[in-house]
Amino acid sequence: MDRSKQREIASKGGKAAHQKGTAHEWTSEEARNAGRKGGLASHARRRERLAQQGDSVAGVPPESRPGEPASQDATRGAGEREEF
Repeated sequence: MDRSKQREIASKGGKAAHQKGTAHEWTSEEARNAGRKGGLASHARRRERLAQQGDSVAGVPPESRPGEPASQDATRGAGEREEF
């Protein structure tokens, strides 16, 4: 099944559940916790990927990382913009 057809079916199901009154509605606390968990999982995957590449940058200042420029604040004066 292609994505558009699957999305259409899911949309109809969601609308039907809301009309019926059985759809889940997030509280602000539930939404906050879900967002926090998603962020933690995303960052954990990135840390794992970097560790597998042998490019663990935790605790290493930008100027010490090979191939990476130092922070913009350190390379330019306040208020200056980088030209492209």
